[in-house]
Formats: sequence, C-alpha cells, structure tokens
Amino acid sequence: MDVTSKTFLCSTISTLRAGVSSAWRVCLGSDPSPVPLLSCLGTDSFLLPASSLAFPTKGAAYQTDFGRSHRPEEINSRLLPRRNSMHLLGASLLLLGKDCGLGWHLGSRRTLELEEEERSGAEKKYLAFSDAEDWKFEHPGTLYAWEGACIWIPCQYKLPGKRVSLDNLTVYHKYKYDDNAKAFSGNILLQMAKMNKLSQGRIQFLGDSKSNCTLRIHPAKTEDNGILGLRTTSGSEKWMEKIVLNVSKTAPAPRIQLPLEIREFQEVTLTCLLNFSCYGYQTKLQWFLESSQLPSNTSASLTTKTVSTQSKLTMHPNWTHHGRNLTCQLWNDNAEGPLSYETVQLDVKHAPKEVTTVLQSPTPIREGDNVTLTCNYTSSNPRVTRYEWSPQGLWNELIPGVLMIQKVSWNAGPFTCAACNSWCSWASPVNLHIKYAPKGVKVLPIIPHSEIHSGDRILLQCNFSSSHPTDVRFFWKKNGILLKEGRELSFDSISPEDAGSYNCLVNNSVGQSTSETQMLQVLYAPRRLRVSMSPKDSVTEGKDAVLTCESDANPPISQYAWFDWNNQNLHHYDRMLRLDPVKVEHSGAYWCQGTNRLGVGQSPPSTLTVYYSSETISRRTALGVGLCLAILLLAIWGVKLHQSWKRIQSQQGLQENSSGQSFFVRNKKIRRAPLSEGPHSMGCYNPVMEDSISYAVLHFPVDENDTPRIGDAGTSEVPRLSLNRDNSVTYSVVHKRQVGDYENVTPDVPEDEEIHYSELVHFGAGERPLDHEGVEYVTLKH
Repeated sequence: MDVTSKTFLCSTISTLRAGVSSAWRVCLGSDPSPVPLLSCLGTDSFLLPASSLAFPTKGAAYQTDFGRSHRPEEINSRLLPRRNSMHLLGASLLLLGKDCGLGWHLGSRRTLELEEEERSGAEKKYLAFSDAEDWKFEHPGTLYAWEGACIWIPCQYKLPGKRVSLDNLTVYHKYKYDDNAKAFSGNILLQMAKMNKLSQGRIQFLGDSKSNCTLRIHPAKTEDNGILGLRTTSGSEKWMEKIVLNVSKTAPAPRIQLPLEIREFQEVTLTCLLNFSCYGYQTKLQWFLESSQLPSNTSASLTTKTVSTQSKLTMHPNWTHHGRNLTCQLWNDNAEGPLSYETVQLDVKHAPKEVTTVLQSPTPIREGDNVTLTCNYTSSNPRVTRYEWSPQGLWNELIPGVLMIQKVSWNAGPFTCAACNSWCSWASPVNLHIKYAPKGVKVLPIIPHSEIHSGDRILLQCNFSSSHPTDVRFFWKKNGILLKEGRELSFDSISPEDAGSYNCLVNNSVGQSTSETQMLQVLYAPRRLRVSMSPKDSVTEGKDAVLTCESDANPPISQYAWFDWNNQNLHHYDRMLRLDPVKVEHSGAYWCQGTNRLGVGQSPPSTLTVYYSSETISRRTALGVGLCLAILLLAIWGVKLHQSWKRIQSQQGLQENSSGQSFFVRNKKIRRAPLSEGPHSMGCYNPVMEDSISYAVLHFPVDENDTPRIGDAGTSEVPRLSLNRDNSVTYSVVHKRQVGDYENVTPDVPEDEEIHYSELVHFGAGERPLDHEGVEYVTLKH
C-alpha cells in the first residue's frame, strides 16, 4: 500500500475516533434504518477502539422500530457508514491498526471486545458487536399513568439466536451503567431468577420465559415516573430494554381529535383519546356539548403498539353548534367527578344564517319615495364577504349590506337579499307595501253592437287594475268638464248631444288617476237641416246667390237634393246651390233634403227675394205707365158698355114684374165709374163707401112706347118726367159691407145688422091715382 492510501485510511479512523458524523454517513448514506456496524464494515470480526464510537450516554439502549436496543449504550443520533461503501475496509483496518496508533485485540466470534488503550494506562473499555441475530422487544415507547392508577406494560420479546428460554429478568428503575463494575445499577423493582414468578410489592410480571414480558404496576406513584430497564439474560446473551414511564400527580387530560374541517349537516366523527388503559382500573370517556351529555361508547386498546382509551362521537353538526364548547371528560367509577377533561370550541363551517331584509325607511311608503334596505344575519362561518340583492336593478348600495332605492316605483318589490361567504343564504322577501294612486284606469263601454245609434241604451263602466289603498271614488268628465260621480255612466236613450270625449277619474288618499279618453260617436240620420243664403236672403238681380244646405248628421250626409217653392226637384245634388247670376224669377222659397245611410232629413223652406235692378225698374216703369193708360181706357169703355146693358136689363125686369109682385134688385159687384148725378141717372155706386147706404131712383115711362136709350157713355137716358107727377120710388138698403147676390137680400147674418125694404107701385096706363098706395116691406134672407 502506498503512503497516500495509508494516510487516507488513518485519517478516516481518526475521524471515527473523534465522533464526526460525516464518516458514518459514508457507510449508511440516506438509509434511515440502523444496521449492525459489522454489516456496514463487511467483516465477521474486527477490533475498533471503543472510544471511536463516541456514544453520548453509556448504558443507554438504542430503540428500534421493534423496541429493541443493540447495546446498553445509546447510539448517537448520527448514522453509521453503509455496508456498500465500507465492507472492503475490514481487512485493511485490521492490518493498519498499528500504523494508525491503535491496538486491536481479537475476541471470540460471539463477543468481540474493543479495547481502547489509554496513554495514562487506565482501565480499557470494551464494547461487544456481533453479526448474529439479536434480541427483539415490542412494547409501547412511553406509558402514561397517574398516582393511584395502575400501569399495564404489554411486552413481547424474542430471544437471540437459537435460545429458547429466558433465564433471568431484572426490572430496574432509573438504572445506569457502572463503568467500574462493568454492570448496571439502580432501584431494582423486580428480580426473577430462573424465571420463577415473584411479586415484589406493586409490580407484577405477567409474562413467561418464551416471549411475553408483560408487567403491571399497581398502584402507580409519581415516583415511578422515569425509565424502567428490563435486564434479560439467556445463557451468555444479555440485554437491557428501556421502557419510559410518565406518571403524573393527576390524570392527564384526554386529547380531542377533530377533522380538518367540520361542515354543517355533514356527518363527522370526533375522537377523544387518552394514552392510558389498565386492566383492573376502569375508566371511561364522556362527551358534553356545553352542559348536555352526548351519547358515546368507550373502548380500550392494550397492545404492544398502543395503550389507550378512546371514545368516538359521531354527529351531524348544524350552525348552532358553531362556537360552542365540546368537552371530553375522563371518569373513574370511584371518583365523584371527572378526573380530567379537554374542551375545544367547535368550528362549524356554514352559510350565513337567519338572513333578513330590514326596511329602514319610515312607513308608509309612497310612490316616488327613497327607500333604504339593510341585509342582516346572525351567524356566518367564514365571515360574509359580499351581498346580493333581488330583483336586480339600478340600485345604489351605499355600503355592503345597505341598499338605497331612489324614487321607488309603485310596483317595486318584493325585495330580498343574500349574504354570501363560501355559500349564499337568501332572506325571505320583504314587501314594501307602497301606497300609490289607482293604476290602469280605463273606460269600458257596454254597447249593444259595434256602432252607437241614436236611441240606443249605452253603459260606460270605470275600471282600474290596482290601487293602494283600495278605498277609491269614481268621477266622470265630458269634454273636460266634471259630469257626475259614480262608477257607471248610463244612457237609457242616447242622443247626438251625448256624443263627445269621456274620461273616468279614480282617486284614493294618495292621488288621482285619469283614464284615456273614450270617444262616443253617436250615429243618427240628418237633422236640423236649414238653408242659409249668402250674401243674404235679399239680393239684387244680376248678383251671385249661394244657398247652402246646413245639417247635423253622423255619418255626414252623402247626398243632397234641392227643391223650389213648387216642390219641384232642381236636380242639384251638391251641398251648395249657386245661382249665378240671380234673376227675379229665382225669387221664392227653397228647401233642401239630406240623406245618409241612417235616414233622410229635410229643411224648412227659406225664401229668397230678388229685387229688380235700377235699370229694370226704369224700363218696367215706362212700360207700366203705358200699360196703365191703355187699361184705363179699356176700363172706361167697358164700364160704359156694362152700364148700358144693365139699364136695359133693369127695364126689362120692371116690365116683367109690373103686376105688383115683389122684385129684387140684383147686386152686381162691378166696379163702375161714378156717374154724374142728375134726374136722369139710373143709380150711383161709390166703391169707397161700401158700408154706407145704397140707393136707386127708378123712373118709369109715361107710356109703353117710352123706352130707355143707351147713350154713348154707357149711361141710361130717360125722358124727363113731369115734376108734378110722383112717378119715382126710392129703394134703400142699409147694411154693412156684405157680399151677396142681391142688394135687398142679406147673407146669413143677424137681422138687426141691416134692413132691406122695397116699395111696390102699381104701374099702368094713365095717370097715377092720387090716393096713397100701400107699401109692402119684404125682408129676404139667405
């Protein structure tokens, strides 16, 4: 071997001797499980200075997964070198021992003693290693108890090699290794030789010599707190097993094991655990939620792995459990109260609870007011992070959970809110009970058919959709003027005057609402026709005259007709009759007739007067004067002719009635020109004095040959009679103006209104007798 290799090996051994951990990791690396040092070094036997292992505490045992220690001294927490990196060094270490300043002594195969040579010549220390199968123990690492209780130590062991029986067992309390005596010392609680079961006071060995090393200590005392050492021997094999006791003055508190998260309504199991159990000492664990006991079962575990008492609680938490105290108490049958307990505060995750929407605004609320709502809750875990509102709108959330509704509408709401954490909880809706004027006001007409005819029965009803408050009053307006109060407006026989625009008004204590206008159109035949004349009803010929037929009809008149004063159809069918130019012949009465689909109407006659123009009057005057003159001449000639004829007729009548009979003077109502009075006049007629006395003077001829002669002027000429002879008789009729056939015969009038008389004279040849003739009066009446 070269000098470099030799130097490296010596350095490694020196490092091991100093107890530096890096050299140990060369062997074990990252392997967490301890392995025998001989396996790591890869040799059946070798010598190593005991001081190079650098054990921190002599006489302590290293605890493995199976509860066994490789040697009485406790191995340092630093790990040994791995076999795969150090097994080739075994032979080299034996050869190089002297070169590195170490002395090696070879022991037996079973026990190898490592002797460290001290410069002072002090006593050597030996540590035995073996690659054979070692002791194995299984028991709880630490056992807990309290004063007055008992300690049950379940224990199992396995003898090394082919050993079949345990020879000796000694139980030490707070043992330690004596370097001088090369033996363990301490308070011996139990010592058994040849595995004879002996009981020394409070400790009992309940095992055997094969595999069971169970112990029971009763009653436990606080002095028992510490480390127990089980010193076992089987032939030449020896072992010290360490057991830790934790004995307190009072019972330790149980531990409550909670799940990572507790949610509302989800089943959860909670465990109350106490690291204690002992046969013969009855304990139980009880659950309490606040002061209420919850049902539970207690179970115990006494194995080489665990010694415990536990109780499981299965529950369905709700939000009311959040923040409440849950307690697990340790009880003993002989104790008056709990020996110990642990209390935890439940952390139940739940959505916000008892969410309410609160109206902050004063009531009552009217349409258009501002309304403030708040969203409240009683519990939330985790805390509320946001709020939601329904219905959604252009609301203004002043702060989280406070909502401002500006100018609230009459139909707003109901409103509700939700408080949210990981979950959202909605509140019950709150109704704002907004007061508002009646809404949806309208007029509902009830008519017999689609059209309204004059004379129909019509009913109008006033309806509305909603109102708050519901106490309302109804009013009607016609053409904007208040008509009446009431919900219904009826017309038993509607007339054209009832047509117009109708509105229904509904009011309550908040306000008034008006319906849309309902038009009533009444259909009727033409009426109130009249003829209007333009420019006026009197016009001068040659001008324009316009006659208009004015009417009142619905539907409007579709056809007109014009008639004159003779009811002659003028065959003009327009509303206006234009006379252009107007003539005098157009003077007269006119009337019009109008027709629609419901009937016919006609106007009363209206008279149009057409005056002559000044030119026409001049012409007509000249013509009239000439015509009058001609008529006058003709009249005069006619009168004369008539008078002559009348005289002749009168004379003939006198002759025929000369026998003394009564006669009649026929009243010929002929206008005659006045005749000059004279003794030869036949009579006189005054047309102006019709109400005066009419009279006639009759002259009789002297003889039969004396006949009247008709003059040229139409007057009767009679030969003058002698004045000495009274040959004349005066006939008189006193009467009012009457129209009759005869002058001496009155119409059918009272007798006292007139007197008719006549004088009868006997006419004959010769002279008239002197004696007075009698007069006979005759009154004739129709």
